[in-house]
Amino acid sequence: MRILQLCNKPPYPPIDGGSKAMHNLTRGLLAAGHSVKVLCISTPKNMLDPAQIPADYQARTRIEGVFVDTSVNVVDAFTDLLTADNYNISRFFSPDVDIRLIRLLSEEEFDVVQLESLFMTPYIATIRRYSKASIVLRSHNLEHVIQGRIATGEKNFLKRPYRKFLAKQLHEYEMAVLDRVDAVAAISPSDAQHFAEHGTRTPIVTIPFAVEPSEYIVQDRKPTDHVTFFHLGSMDWLPNEEGVRWLLQEVWPKVLAARPNARLDLAGNKMPDEFLQLELPGVNVRGRVKNAQTFMRDRDVMVVPLFSAGGMRVKIIEGMALGKPVISTPIGAEGIDHTEGLNILIARNATEFAQHIIALDEAPDYMRMLGTEARKLIETHYADAHIVKDLVDLYARLRSA
Repeated sequence: MRILQLCNKPPYPPIDGGSKAMHNLTRGLLAAGHSVKVLCISTPKNMLDPAQIPADYQARTRIEGVFVDTSVNVVDAFTDLLTADNYNISRFFSPDVDIRLIRLLSEEEFDVVQLESLFMTPYIATIRRYSKASIVLRSHNLEHVIQGRIATGEKNFLKRPYRKFLAKQLHEYEMAVLDRVDAVAAISPSDAQHFAEHGTRTPIVTIPFAVEPSEYIVQDRKPTDHVTFFHLGSMDWLPNEEGVRWLLQEVWPKVLAARPNARLDLAGNKMPDEFLQLELPGVNVRGRVKNAQTFMRDRDVMVVPLFSAGGMRVKIIEGMALGKPVISTPIGAEGIDHTEGLNILIARNATEFAQHIIALDEAPDYMRMLGTEARKLIETHYADAHIVKDLVDLYARLRSA
C-alpha cells in the first residue's frame, strides 16, 4: 500500500512522545512491506536535520521538511480571536506546505494520506482536491480536552477566560473534523469513545502507541540500600511542568517525613531554572539527558504526576517496556489498558501518591513484581507488529469500501 504520512514535526530523530509515535508507526509500516513517503513541518522548536537521519531511512521514506514558523505570535493570535479561527491549529497552515503538497499529489498516487495529529487537518481540502486517497486522522491527543484541563488549572485570572475560549473553539473544530476524514485512528480507547459519542458515522478505531519490545532490554538492578524514583519528560510542555511542581510541593514533603533518605531524580528538555536551582533533600534535577533509555534503566520507579494531559503517555509505555514500576495519576494512565495494583499504581491525590512511593521504598519484592507485570502488558498489548496490523486492516477496509 502507498502511504503519505503528513507530520506536524519531524518524526526523526524520535526524541519526544509525538515524534516517537510517528516514527514507530513509519518503521512498522515499512517493515510490513508498505511504501511510506514522509512530508513534515520543520519548526523553530523541532527542526528537520538531514544530518541526523540514517541514509537508509532517508532513502526508504524520502523524508522532507518544509519550514513553518509556528512560534506564538500575539498579533496573529488576536486576529484569529476576532475571525473565530483557532490559533492552535491555524499556525500550522503554511502556503509553502500547501504548494509542496499540491505538487506531490500531482506527481504521485497514494492509497492513504495519514494526518499525524489535528494540526495537519488544515490540509484536508488540498488533499481532496488533488488526490483520491483515503484520509486517516491519527489523533495523538484530544487537543480540546488538554486545553480544557489547562484552562481549569490556570491561576492567572486574565489568561483563564482566553484558555477556556480556546478549548471551546478546539472542541468545535475537533468534532467538525470527524466528518471531513474517512477514518480516525485514536491513540486510546477513551479517546475513541469520546469521538464516537459525537455521533459521527466516520469509522473510529484505536491504534495506540507501540514499541518494539526487543529494543527495550530489561536489566535487573543490583541491590542497593535505597530506591531511586524518577520523572523524565519535556518540561516545555505545560502539563509536565505543573505536575512536577505539584510533586515537589505537595508529595515529596510527605515522603520525606516517612523516608528521610528517599531519592528522586528529575530530568527533561527545557528544565526550568527554578527547578534546576532547587535544593530539596533527596532531589536531583538535571536537564536533557543524552539517552532516555539509559536514564530510565539506571533508576527504579517511574512517577507520572499529570493532571491536564490527554491521549496516551509514551514515557509510561517505554518505562513499562523496560520493566519499571510506574506510579501515576488517573489522567497520566489514561489510554493504557492497565490493571491497578498489578502492573501500575494509581494515586488520586498527594497523600496516595506519597503512600505509594513509601510502600515501594519499603517493599522491593512488590516493586519487582509490578515491573515484571508491566513488561508483560507491553509484550501482549503494545508491540509494533500488533498495532501495525490493525492499522493496515483499517486501510484495507477503506480502500475496498
